[in-house]
Amino acid sequence: MGLRLPLFCLSSVLFPGMRLPLYVFEDRYRRLVSDTLAAPEPQQCFGIVAIREGYEVGARGVQSAHRIGCEAQITVCEGLPDGRFDVEVAGVRRFRVTALDTTGPYLVGDVGYLDERQGEQPAVAAAAAAAAFEAYRRELSRHRGGRIGELVTAELPHDPVQLSYFLASTTLLTLPERQALLEAPDAATRLRRVIHALRIEQSAMQAVPSLPATEVARTAWSPN
Repeated sequence: MGLRLPLFCLSSVLFPGMRLPLYVFEDRYRRLVSDTLAAPEPQQCFGIVAIREGYEVGARGVQSAHRIGCEAQITVCEGLPDGRFDVEVAGVRRFRVTALDTTGPYLVGDVGYLDERQGEQPAVAAAAAAAAFEAYRRELSRHRGGRIGELVTAELPHDPVQLSYFLASTTLLTLPERQALLEAPDAATRLRRVIHALRIEQSAMQAVPSLPATEVARTAWSPN
C-alpha cells in the first residue's frame, strides 16, 4: 500500500507552487478539512484531483475524477461559526492515484508521487515561454489601460519546472487543457504547450477588443 491522501474533487486544477482559495461547505469536505487540521502540522495536506465527470455539488456529485492530481498544503484556514471553512492551499507536488478507498465520509487514495523532469532543451523552452508571456502581458496591459492583476505582473520564476506551472496557472485554458498540462511528462513539453495557448489568447485579444477571462478564471473561489 502506498502513501494515503484524502482526496478533494474540484472543477479546477491545482499546480505545484501555486495557491488556491477554497470555500468549504459540503459535509464531507468539512470533515476532510477538520481531519487534516487535526494532523501534525507538516502532515496537514490532502490531494486535489480534477473532476472528469460529474459536479462538485448536488445530487449526482462526482462520477469520476482524474488519476493525476496535486498535493495541497493548508496555508490559511478560517473556521466559520456554522462549521464551514475559508481555506487557502498551496500546491506541493504531483501524484498519481493507484487505488481508491470509498468506504469513509470522503475519498481516500493510495498515491505515488511523480518525478519532475526538465525535458528536452528546457532552457530554450523557458526562454521562449517567458518571451511569449511578456508579449501577452503587453497586449493585456494595452487592452486594460495598464491595469492587470497581481499574478500577471509578478516576476517570472527562472526554474523551468516552476515557470511551467506558473504559466499553466495564469493562462486562459479549459479544465481538460489544464489537466493535460498537469499531466505533461516534463517541463519543456508543458512550456511549449503554454506558448501555443498564449499565442492563441494574444491573437484573440487582437482580433476582439474585449477583456479576456483569464483573471476571472484564475482567481475565482472554488465552492464544493
